[in-house]
Amino acid sequence: MSRQSATVEQVRQAQDHFKAGVDLHKDQKYKDAIAEFKQGASINPYEEGHLKELATRLTQMSVKLVQESTAYMGCAAVHLNGLIQELSEDEKEQVPIDESLQNAFNSWEE
Repeated sequence: MSRQSATVEQVRQAQDHFKAGVDLHKDQKYKDAIAEFKQGASINPYEEGHLKELATRLTQMSVKLVQESTAYMGCAAVHLNGLIQELSEDEKEQVPIDESLQNAFNSWEE
């Protein structure tokens, strides 16, 4: 199955899941945060099975729940950034990207 470029709606959804996950992570509701991060990273994935592979690796490493949540947060952030980068400049204007996220993503490119 060939992957299609991200749509404005997919970026909106991924960003909403990411924001919800971050809020839950801050509230120490790690299982709920992980679920949100997984949902966001599942939107128009670049690689099928990447979340399963991450879960396997985390299980092998016997990480704490907070560390697992942080790992999924990173996965979701990288995924969201990739989706955003696929949008045209006009499409990017249709999706208000959270300023703190945009600053973080810009720092990755430096």
